[in-house]
Formats: sequence, structure tokens, C-alpha cells
Amino acid sequence: METLTMGARLRRARLASLSLVLLAAFGCRNPPPKPAFDAAEAEEAVREVLRRQVDAWNRGDVEAFMEGYARTDSLRFASGGTVRRGWQTTLDRYHDAYPDRSAMGTLTFDSLEVRALSPRWATVFGRWHLTRGGAYEDAGGLFTLLFEKRPEGWRIVADHTSAGG
Repeated sequence: METLTMGARLRRARLASLSLVLLAAFGCRNPPPKPAFDAAEAEEAVREVLRRQVDAWNRGDVEAFMEGYARTDSLRFASGGTVRRGWQTTLDRYHDAYPDRSAMGTLTFDSLEVRALSPRWATVFGRWHLTRGGAYEDAGGLFTLLFEKRPEGWRIVADHTSAGG
């Protein structure tokens, strides 16, 4: 067994401490941890898109309502037994189905189930209702939406809407 003098022990302890400091500073560079995915934050952002859509609809602004959808030819909109593709096709369908302000009525969404699946994808299940007067009856039904987080924010990339229910 090696016998160390007090000075040798101190030098060895200092060297060990210096080694740990250098190792921590230079030898073990781990990348900074990625921020954890905040599902609640994503879900609130999706809900905000839906609130903006309701506000736009109730102002009679279909184009602003459509800002909640991805402006892409791959947008999928299924309703009334028909599947339509594309942002412009969906906008045209809304203009055809709701030709004037009284046809649009007042929109509400309820029974919303918003679920962030990942930092990029979210689903929404809910009910829609239009309160209308005049020549138009009230309308409503169910919807399922698939949202994608895109550079411009959360946008609907698939919409399956049914009437009734």
C-alpha cells in the first residue's frame, strides 16, 4: 500500500477536483434538452383557431372563416356524402351552400373534444349548430377535424362534417 504525504494527498485531491471541473466543462457536452411537448398549449391554440372561425362566420366573412383551413390542394372536406379536395374547392362549396348572410345564420360549436396527438397533429370532435331565421331552418350536426401544425400555425387538413345528430 502506498503511503502519501499530506502534500501529495492535497495535490491528488486538487488534481481530481480540476479533472472533474474540466470534464464537466468540456468533456461531457450534452445538447440542451428539447422543450417538452405541451399538449395543453397546443390544444388551446387549436381552440383559438375554432373561436376565430366562429367569429368570422358570425360576421358573415367566409374567407376569414377559411383561414382555419390549410391553404392546400390536399385539404380533404367530406360532407353530405361527398368528398371534396382543396382549399379553393372548399371555399366554393361554402359560398354555394351559404349564398347570403341569412343562410349562414349564427354558428356555435359545442361538445368540443380537442386532443393534441403530437407537436404536429391534433384532432377535434364536436357539434356545430346554425341558428337561422326567415326562409332557412336551423341546422346542425357533428364534425371531426384533423389539424396539422404548419408554418402559419394550426390548420385544418381534413374535415368530416355531418348534418343531423
